[in-house]
Amino acid sequence: MFHQSKWASLAVLCFCQVAVMALWFSASAVIPSLVAEYGLSGFAQSLFTSSVQAGFVVGSLTSAILGLADRLDPRRLFMTAALIAAAANFAILLVEPTSAWVVLFRFITGACMAGVYPVGMKHVSTWAKGDMGLLVGLLVGALTLGSATPHLFNALGGLDWRFTLGAASVSALVAALVINLAGIGPNIQAPRAFHPSDVLWAWRIQSVRLANLGYLGHMWELYAMWAWIAVFLHASFAQVMAPEVAPVLAKLVTFATVGVGALGCLLGGIFADRLGRTTLTILAMAVSGACAATVGLLFGGAPWLLTLVCLVWGLAIVADSAQFSASIAELSKPELVGTMLTLQTALGFTLTLITIHLMPLWVEALGWKYAFMPLAIGPALGVWAMVRLRAHPDALKLAGGRR
Repeated sequence: MFHQSKWASLAVLCFCQVAVMALWFSASAVIPSLVAEYGLSGFAQSLFTSSVQAGFVVGSLTSAILGLADRLDPRRLFMTAALIAAAANFAILLVEPTSAWVVLFRFITGACMAGVYPVGMKHVSTWAKGDMGLLVGLLVGALTLGSATPHLFNALGGLDWRFTLGAASVSALVAALVINLAGIGPNIQAPRAFHPSDVLWAWRIQSVRLANLGYLGHMWELYAMWAWIAVFLHASFAQVMAPEVAPVLAKLVTFATVGVGALGCLLGGIFADRLGRTTLTILAMAVSGACAATVGLLFGGAPWLLTLVCLVWGLAIVADSAQFSASIAELSKPELVGTMLTLQTALGFTLTLITIHLMPLWVEALGWKYAFMPLAIGPALGVWAMVRLRAHPDALKLAGGRR
């Protein structure tokens, strides 16, 4: 059957990933509109994203402890999670945006993402044959594009934030149905009995530990940038552009900044499979860290130059993301890949809770000119971890021996 072939199945999986991940930033994308209409505080703005992260952490830890990604059909788990997430996101339209119910619905949405993102990576790994980096890169690229689409929905929908939330829920509903057309590859492992000690394996093995530390450095920066870049661009453009132009341009540039990461994931996957996982991750984190340290210096300056730097940042900041997951898949026991990937993402998204909530404090204390600079600490530590992994004997397991 056509839909059971490798590339047809991967196309279905990537489409579904884009469609469901629109839920992740659906509420964050409309923050400027909600601030204008309801006067949300900086803490309330942070909650629109961090409550999703918190839900994802709880969902991921629960999934990892129970080994769900390695015990259940990934399509059924994906479908169930997408349906619940779509309903929770749509429910926001039924309550006041300032209500505590919004935080609860966003938390539920995040918890369900644990059945979408890491499960999708486990699913795609069943098709890998010498191209793990490319395949996982395609999936994370789809995730990146999906994370960017709410900003496009927001721009197309004008100031009506309800359009963005509704469109994201509908796209997730479609994905929940379409995912059943994707086939499972030959690398799938038979379900195994659950052992709580499996979770500790990620810390006991030094090479896996270093790959996870590199991922944590990457995550320190990534979601804080994705969550706050729209607010940053809106504030910057408003200083030098007409009030009716600045908001629309900020939304479009935000979509481009996050969305260009999909291209970064694809190029990163091709590069890593040919020249090495640690080579790619070190290079990408060096570039993204440099952007984090300097982008604020352009605040209130020429929009074209700020846009250019943001596009470079958006390309580099996620180009390495899939390669941390690919590294874990290659360094782990085959029967533990799903659990290890779920645990990795749980740890990473726990860390993002810190930086997402620190950003408004940094903005208040340092101003937008310097607020992004502390994010460069993560990539610097990540580079150190990947240099250490590069020298480890287990690095020969990466990308067919290409470190």
